[in-house]
Amino acid sequence: MTTLFESEAPRPLADRLRPALIDEVVGQSHLLHDTAPLGRMIANNRITSILLWGPPGTGKTTIARLLAKHTDSHFETLSAVFSGVADLRKVFEASKIRRESGYGTLLFIDEIHRFNKAQQDGFLPYVEDGTITLVGATTENPSFEIISALLSRCQVFILNRLEDADLEKLLVRAEKLEEKILPLDQGARATLRTMADGDGRYLLNMSEGILLLPAEPILDTTQLIEIVQKRMPLYDKLRDTHYNLISALHKSLRGSDVDASLYWLARMFSGGEDPRYIARRLVRFATEDIGLADPNALLQTIAAWEAFERVGSPEGELAIVQSVIYLATAPKSNAVYSAFKASCHLANETGSLSPPKHILNAPTDLMKELGYGKGYEYNHDNEDSFSAQDYLPDGVTRQSLYRPDGIGFEKEIVKRMNYWEKIRKQRSD
Repeated sequence: MTTLFESEAPRPLADRLRPALIDEVVGQSHLLHDTAPLGRMIANNRITSILLWGPPGTGKTTIARLLAKHTDSHFETLSAVFSGVADLRKVFEASKIRRESGYGTLLFIDEIHRFNKAQQDGFLPYVEDGTITLVGATTENPSFEIISALLSRCQVFILNRLEDADLEKLLVRAEKLEEKILPLDQGARATLRTMADGDGRYLLNMSEGILLLPAEPILDTTQLIEIVQKRMPLYDKLRDTHYNLISALHKSLRGSDVDASLYWLARMFSGGEDPRYIARRLVRFATEDIGLADPNALLQTIAAWEAFERVGSPEGELAIVQSVIYLATAPKSNAVYSAFKASCHLANETGSLSPPKHILNAPTDLMKELGYGKGYEYNHDNEDSFSAQDYLPDGVTRQSLYRPDGIGFEKEIVKRMNYWEKIRKQRSD
């Protein structure tokens, strides 16, 4: 319950602008529109346990509060950062008492992914029997951070980062509330929205300080940046963003989109990603998606990795940039990768077959008597250094495991393979 003194205490602008109605929430109409999932829940006055997954400042806490308000439920909120088992027990016991009186409890858990497995297990019986309606908020991928048993009892809803138009709406609301216009020119105003990076709360926190400035002079972008500390890009090297951006880089390279590749590389650098991790993944790309279509791709990635190790940051990053450009513009083939998978499948399928005796060494008389090495043809004694002998285990039918696409240098490889296959057929007839 809010006391008289608390109501008079100063509150941050973001809190004072917190929406009082669902219709006032910006950027999440895909969830809150009348025909959208949460909109239908509200219309039917029936909220199930849910997980709200999205970046900071997109309205997760606000939506939870409004869900409780629109369904006439008691609103309890805990943060997984500051709460433990004892706090949860108190909430569960109080919720049981309310339920006996026919009154529901909506329990909002901020940063729910920070609860460990045992703590998350503790929710299960109370969610299962309806003692609480759980609304969990997380900035991390629930698939990785929430136990499967709890996931199966909750619907997951994804909140979008706020678009530029959404952020402008918040600025207009702030100006209306404060009855003052931000002293920014149009360029600086656009820069302010860009600096927020889709985070409404961060935008309003920056705006609160700017609104304290005098109406004159009007600030341009350079002056704005001087008074507002630049925000680091949202990036967690150990979690979802880390994997999303390396996936974006890999697929942009595969799609031969050099500009997109450089963009995602820059995003990873600006987020503080370890260049060694990027270099290692580029080596993988060179073999998985280029292979022998351009054998120099692997050399380029190894050289870039080695150059970074020798030169260090920030100069060494340029070698990685060069490698990315080379990979993006190189011919693409996954024939090496496919050949490896096909050969592993054949090896697993055929088991522990021994090599044919003619390709086994015979260092002892006994091994010679057993036929080891018998009939082996030394390839260099044959025309074009090719004997056309079979080297697969006895009983294994020859099949094409490596199937070059004929792209780039693989055109030459296809010619060689076709020539050798022609000789095999001639000598087998």
